[in-house]
Formats: sequence, structure tokens, C-alpha cells
Amino acid sequence: MKRWRIAGINFEHFHMGDLLRQVFEHPLADIVGICDEQPQRMVEAARQFGLHDGQVFTDFRSCLEFTRPDIVIMCPAASKHGEWVHKVAPFGTHIMIEKPFAASLAEADAMVTAMKPHGKVLAVNWPLVWDAGQQTAHRLVQEGLIGQIVEFHHHGGNRGPLFHGADKADHIPTAAEKAESWFYSQAQGGGSLLDYMGYGTTLGSWHMSGQVPLEVTCTWDHPSGLEVDEHSVTVIRYATGLSKTETRWGTFTDPWTHQPQPKCGFVLRGTDGTLSCYDYEKTLWVQTRTRPEGYAVPVDVIASPNRNPVEHLIHSLETGTPLIGPLTLQISRLGQQIVDTAFQSAQQKRTLSLLG
Repeated sequence: MKRWRIAGINFEHFHMGDLLRQVFEHPLADIVGICDEQPQRMVEAARQFGLHDGQVFTDFRSCLEFTRPDIVIMCPAASKHGEWVHKVAPFGTHIMIEKPFAASLAEADAMVTAMKPHGKVLAVNWPLVWDAGQQTAHRLVQEGLIGQIVEFHHHGGNRGPLFHGADKADHIPTAAEKAESWFYSQAQGGGSLLDYMGYGTTLGSWHMSGQVPLEVTCTWDHPSGLEVDEHSVTVIRYATGLSKTETRWGTFTDPWTHQPQPKCGFVLRGTDGTLSCYDYEKTLWVQTRTRPEGYAVPVDVIASPNRNPVEHLIHSLETGTPLIGPLTLQISRLGQQIVDTAFQSAQQKRTLSLLG
């Protein structure tokens, strides 16, 4: 069977370590090279995955020419997604880029255009997709358990992007680290809105079967001394009613350790019931017309190829089966449209029709 050659390029987002681990553990995949302009950001990955000096690069061209990967995983700052797709696409490799899709809808569309001549797949990874609760919720929605989805309510966030590294290792950031991080840079696409709203708008669009909203209203909070927001609230008006998404850096706890209040996750309202799906919890809570008192539904046991994005993308490439909704360009683009509109709504302090 084919062995998949995979390179990791650009370590600006700490999720690169998690994604490389998934490659390392895949029985038919090999890490053939890693690349970043700052060598110190690759030291831990090289050590953990047993890479030799000839597999570690600081120039992406050398990395691609020497390793000739089938797939490139990229984790650049949000504002640089378009730049890096344009750099790598001509080498004729499939690309998986870590969320968000891009810093703007125009950039997202340019990324798609850059990939077209080469006939390769561009996939956008949203880590929450691989939570069993999300996949269980979507299965129940598709089975019609609560009818047609007319609203979603999302709360997403964590203590802050520098409070944890690869594999969710705990870390207390210094003021200097914040000052140097792209997460806190307006020019580089930082802020809780751009970090987390895409989860709500993209997975929400997935659960709502790609329904397109009419208008968006957003407000945010910029703490003193920071260039970017740490808290945003957005109301999204559909023909079926109002949905909302809230993003927060500075939750009391991280949802993967102890759920904060309000809980991180989704509540879906359908024509025949409701469903709550909170991040990393082992049960969902469902109300239906026949059981209005509500009841718990255990999350599914997720099996290959839907446990993580690496095995899922490889399976899709091997079999031709479609990617799961949020990884597709159609659903990710709709999520990006809503994010763009929300960002401009917050800046202009008014309600806007959906952009793009």
C-alpha cells in the first residue's frame, strides 16, 4: 500500500505539534521533513519524532524540493494563510491548513484559485470536528431527531492562546511573550474573534446544512493595552431566526480540563426539539416532542477514519470519499463569510448584510 509522505511547514500555530503526532502515529504515513524560518520552534518536534538534521529545514523551497511530500500540513499565522498557500501550491502537493480558513474572504478565494491549476486538495482543519460530541450531534441532526435546525448557539474559547502548547501542555505566558505573539497582533490576524468565531460559524453552518444568513451584528471588547479583542458576541440572522456565537480568551478554565461557565460548545434548536453538545463532554442532552423532559445520549465511539484530520484526509485521498463538512471549501467559505461580516460589523458598530 502507498505510504504517504508528509511535511510540516510553518510552526507559528502550536497545533503543528499535535498534527505531526497524528502523522507519526499513522501506520501508512511518514514525516519526511519539517520547516520553519525560526529553527528553535522545530526543536521539540524534531526530538519527539526522531527527525535527523537532513529532515529539518529553514527554507520551504529546499524542504519541498528535497522531501517531495504528498501532503503538506501548514500552521501559519491567520494573516499569512494566503501567502503560504501561494508559496506551496506550485509544488503540486495536497495541503491541509490549520484553522481558520484565512484572514479574509478575499484571501480564502485567492487560496482556492491558487490550488486549482494543480488539481490538488486544499483542506481546512477545525480541531473541534474530531470531538466525538460534534460528530454525534451531526449524526443525530442528519437522522432528523430534532427536526430541521433553525438556530445554533455557540460559546467558544479557552484561557488564552499562550496558556498551552502542543499536546495541550500547560504554560503561563509572560507579558513579553504576548507582545511577541501573532495571536496578539492586529496586523497578523490575532484576537479571540478571528481565533474562535470560525468554529461557531463553520460548524454551525455544517449543522444547518449550509443555510446562508441574511445579516450579522457583532460587538467586541478590547482590553486596555491590547491591539486585539479578547471577547466578542455576534448575532446572526437567518430566515429561520436568530443564532449567535460568542468567543472568549480568559475563560475561568480550559474546556478540555474543566468546563468553564458558560460552557463551551453548541446548543442546536430544531423544529422538533433541542440538543446541547458541549466540548469534550461524554453525553449530549436532547429534548424532543415525545420526551420534553430531556434525556442524555452518550457520544459515539469514533472510529477510523474520523478520529483526526490526518487519517481522514488520507482516507479521502485513497478512496475518493468526500471530506467531512467543515474541512470542505464550501462550508469553510460560508463560515469565513460570516466571520468577515462580523469583524466589519464590530469595527463599524452596526448591523451588516452578509458580505461576499
